Amino acid sequence: MFAGPSLNQLREAGHDVALVVTQPDRLGGRGMRTLQSAIKLQATEMHLPVFQPERIRTEEAQARIREVGADLMVVVAYGQILPASLIDGPRLGTVNVHASLLPRHRGPAPIEWAILRGDSETGVTIMQMDIGVDTGPILAQERVPMASEEIAPRLEGRLANVGGRLLVRTLDDLVEGRVQPVPQPAVGVTYAPRLRSEDGKLDPTTMTAEDIDRKVRALVGRVGTWMTLKGVDVKVLRGHRDGAVVEGLPIQTVDGIYVVDEVQPPGGRVMSAAAWARGRR
Repeated sequence: MFAGPSLNQLREAGHDVALVVTQPDRLGGRGMRTLQSAIKLQATEMHLPVFQPERIRTEEAQARIREVGADLMVVVAYGQILPASLIDGPRLGTVNVHASLLPRHRGPAPIEWAILRGDSETGVTIMQMDIGVDTGPILAQERVPMASEEIAPRLEGRLANVGGRLLVRTLDDLVEGRVQPVPQPAVGVTYAPRLRSEDGKLDPTTMTAEDIDRKVRALVGRVGTWMTLKGVDVKVLRGHRDGAVVEGLPIQTVDGIYVVDEVQPPGGRVMSAAAWARGRR
């Protein structure tokens, strides 16, 4: 959960959190039970007030947020576009914790796209929000190196912790007048659009081993990836493109071998690809 460390750090630093705004409860999982957002559960444990508007752009939702009279609003991976009336409302404006080195990877999926693009580093940007999509001026940035075998959930955890620390430090500087917003450069802009389930298809007949490897690592724990193996569409949870084949299932791609290490067949449990292949025989 990318927002969790930011909320923790704000409280530990002594900031008065007047209201936590998060998405409404949804139905999901086995049995379609009610699922609460992780940030709601965290805020409830902290005994903080929680507000869950279906649409934040309605006048009723905006009025509820304005009535707390906060000096500053912090947005972390919220998932809805805020209107200018909310962004500009607080005395110190609104800041955003974004999981990339803006202007690279503007958009809702910067962590996944950093892996998909083969970046050697990423980072966190604290940005003064405006009405554009991740276009506001930069208040602070911190770079984070990426390992060649990086997977999205692990990278998200690292960036979330960096983001929480950087947020608190930046807010202190902002209150004391020690930081000035710097406009984002016009060069180096890239976009990180939301990824959907159809983006998880792996096709060895058109993709390189490196492309498959990046996609598996980027989408694991997200929309997931899948491949047709022995006539069956199975989820691919883990694999590699370098080294000897010990227990994995080697797949020929357009430029070499990708080894599938772990899969989940339809309606089945997670298992090694080799064990699944033996069962298929």
